[in-house]
Amino acid sequence: MKSRLTIQERLKDLRKEKDINLEKLEELTGISKSALGSYEANDYKEISHGNLVTLADFYGVSVDYLLCRTENRKLSNVSLAELHLSDDMVELLKSGNINNRLLCEIATNDKFVRLMTDTEIYIDGHATARFRDINESLEEQRLALINQHRHAEGDLYSETLRAGQIGEEDFFCHITHKTWDSILRDIRNAHEHDTDSTPDSSAAKKMALEIQRALSSPGDYLAKMWKVILSMLGIDYDKLTDDEQKVLKKVLAKSPAIKNSPLNFRRKRK
Repeated sequence: MKSRLTIQERLKDLRKEKDINLEKLEELTGISKSALGSYEANDYKEISHGNLVTLADFYGVSVDYLLCRTENRKLSNVSLAELHLSDDMVELLKSGNINNRLLCEIATNDKFVRLMTDTEIYIDGHATARFRDINESLEEQRLALINQHRHAEGDLYSETLRAGQIGEEDFFCHITHKTWDSILRDIRNAHEHDTDSTPDSSAAKKMALEIQRALSSPGDYLAKMWKVILSMLGIDYDKLTDDEQKVLKKVLAKSPAIKNSPLNFRRKRK
């Protein structure tokens, strides 16, 4: 996950959040579709001042946010006193040693308040007395059962009363871990299609199928090799003209790897 977004990525994300295409955005803003597309393209085109203000107003964000001068869409010049951050926290956020964008997504997840509440309950020991009361009650019942029935020690009933006693650390470790896992899954799922995320194995499977399909198709070996290579580039070899196919075959024929391949049945036999 990237720590910072480019201007192009911010504009594209904002448009997707509105669930509109470039044609609709052109209609709503009065900016041409070609200009809007160039603003989101990798080869970034500088945005005119007027269009920049128009887009910022339309998306309800600050111009500084679009220009990547701040991570805040609306709020600006918030004092540190309002945030109640320690010097160490400010230094950490400024250091570049952590992904601040990821940290923001973790803290703004809808389950994070629950995680912080449970953590605070554990750290401050608010539930310690309750756990102690429950465990002491269960232990008294267990000992009373054993006193009445000597053979009860170690049996199902006495061990059930022992197992029912709750370890405070074990309890909070379980519930906080569960919430934390859920937060991480939410964020991972939200970014599974990001360009910088590792693609799943389905892409590799798809490529393997393309290779298998090409090699099993009719035609000479050079044609099959080009089908594999061009399929990786999103080009359909069969739709090329005869002249284009001949040129490609001549290029591949110069490769020693192709000439010496055991699958190249067209090579001369000695």
